[in-house]
Amino acid sequence: MIKKLAICALLAGCSTTVPVVMSFPHAPTELTSTCPDLAKVPPNTTKLSQVLDVVTDNYSQYHECRSKVENWIDWYNQQQKIFTEVNK
Repeated sequence: MIKKLAICALLAGCSTTVPVVMSFPHAPTELTSTCPDLAKVPPNTTKLSQVLDVVTDNYSQYHECRSKVENWIDWYNQQQKIFTEVNK
C-alpha cells in the first residue's frame, strides 16, 4: 500500500498543468539592419579614375549588401509564417 502511494505521489509530481507556449524568436538587430553607408569621393580629387574607383566599389558593395539583406529578410519572414501556421 505504501509503495502504491509513493508511486502515485511520484507520478503526480511529474505532471504539469502549465501550458507551454512557443513563440518565434526575434531576429538580432545586426541581421535586420540596413546596409552601411557608401564611401564618398574625397573633395580634393582631380582624377576621374579615383572617382570611378569609388563609384565602382560603392556600386558593387550596395548591390551585394542589398541582395543579402533582402534574401535574409524574405527567408526569416517565410520561416515565421510557417511557424505561426504550424503552432495555431
